[in-house]
Amino acid sequence: MSFPWFIARRYLTARRRQAFISLISGVSIVGVGVGVMALIIALALMTGVQTELRDRIVGSTAHVYIYNRVNPFENTDAEMQKWRRPGVTGVAPAIIGFGLLSHGSADPKFVTVKGIDPRREPEVTDVAKSLVAGSLEALTPVKPDSPDEVTLDGIILGEELARSVDAKVGDVVDVLSPEVTATVLGFSPRLRPFRVVGLFKFGFYEIDSTWAMVALPVAQNFLHRDGADMIQLRLTAIDDAPAMREQLTSELSPDYDVQDWAMLNQALYSALALEKIAISTTIGLIVMVAALNIVASLVLLVMEKSRDIAILRTMGASARVIRRIFMLQGLAIGFLGTISGTTLGLVVCYVADRYQLIRLPEDVYQISHLPFRVHALDVVIVVLAATGICFLATVYPSRQAGRIDPAEALRNQ
Repeated sequence: MSFPWFIARRYLTARRRQAFISLISGVSIVGVGVGVMALIIALALMTGVQTELRDRIVGSTAHVYIYNRVNPFENTDAEMQKWRRPGVTGVAPAIIGFGLLSHGSADPKFVTVKGIDPRREPEVTDVAKSLVAGSLEALTPVKPDSPDEVTLDGIILGEELARSVDAKVGDVVDVLSPEVTATVLGFSPRLRPFRVVGLFKFGFYEIDSTWAMVALPVAQNFLHRDGADMIQLRLTAIDDAPAMREQLTSELSPDYDVQDWAMLNQALYSALALEKIAISTTIGLIVMVAALNIVASLVLLVMEKSRDIAILRTMGASARVIRRIFMLQGLAIGFLGTISGTTLGLVVCYVADRYQLIRLPEDVYQISHLPFRVHALDVVIVVLAATGICFLATVYPSRQAGRIDPAEALRNQ
């Protein structure tokens, strides 16, 4: 054990007359620990919300969308193969339309109708994993066995949407399209019955409560389209979506419009990122307040130990050694507070996430509970920042201790 650390440790565990100094040191340790714990929990909470929303959004949507303002896309192997390139793992066409869905006596619900290719759609979204009932294959139109037989086209509903209209697999629902049909009496909206062949749950309330899926040829006929509205791309790495969008935009003619998932959800993620910075800054002030306690405890200790400092100086201890004694004491306080706060913060994050302690209404927040995701880099940054702040808090008191004149200090005793 080095001489400066030996003295610093003795001062930290002072007894009797110096018990008040030890109490202030203990309060400083608790203050640093609480600040570090709160900061880790806040970062884990904001990271968890961002990650959870991103996973659910990306699970229900593709990474990149390509639109043609002039000509629709054909659902052919040659057309799909044209969009495959390095970094692209899935390609699928789609049609997006709107309608009004009704079932029985339930109030009609406004729905987004998505026409998909049941064979290719699982390449670009997690729809196959999200099915809670039925199957994608049931969407494929089936030819009737006889000319007189009438078969209904299939539709897959979001679980929340199905619950709101009291529909289940096997029921028949009616969808009213804004597209009109010319009749002898004039133009009238198109009303078509569908049989529910499946239910999906992406875990994203906005999708689960308003979306319905039908086969691509059915959507073309029902929504009066000549082909697919868009091409969906799934990439190897989700973070490559902006770069892929820029690459396609530069290659394609002005007739094409390219969007990526980050662009479509930019407002949401910008708000979450700003909130994360604001919360981290606010809670970081707690650590700085705790650091002021370290300054106060060390200043009081220097005043209390001025005689000891003078004796050590007369025995040959240099001003540098004296400074190291009080710096080590301050760092010990900061280290103990940081380690205890980090440990408690990680435990709280694990328990809160494991047992989903904080529940939320899904229709408001899109997620059922507050998730906590701890990133190792966040923990490292918090630990280093807290330790650095505590070290800076030791600079002034330790410099003052090193400047004490031995003769002056002993004369005043």
